[in-house]
Amino acid sequence: MAAITDPIADMLTRIRNGIGARHARVDMPASRMRIELARILKEEGYISNYKVAEEEKKKILRVFLRYSPEGVSVISTLERVSRPGRRVYVPARKIPRVLGGMGINILTTPQGLMTGKNARKAGIGGEVLCNVC
Repeated sequence: MAAITDPIADMLTRIRNGIGARHARVDMPASRMRIELARILKEEGYISNYKVAEEEKKKILRVFLRYSPEGVSVISTLERVSRPGRRVYVPARKIPRVLGGMGINILTTPQGLMTGKNARKAGIGGEVLCNVC
């Protein structure tokens, strides 16, 4: 199996694929960055829950996807912005709004991972990891 060069893109793709296949949950190898990303998605209401399990001495991040009562996913788009080949950094005053404020972007800042809204409030910029709406 090939090594994953972009673990964040891998996580977003697993979630997108899980939504497309109508799965209740998706599993992936756990890392601090992925766990923080899952925490933000849960706080913002895009996933129902997440937990870190241990299988065969490896930590697994289990993300429980969230659907409306009609069976429509809460997440409509999940896109990677900053990639290993093209990093996207923004100052606090230039953090873009996603869908006019209907969606969120997740940034990695000197204070850790946070939403674009919180980074704007704190007055700190960073690298835009992804957009969710």
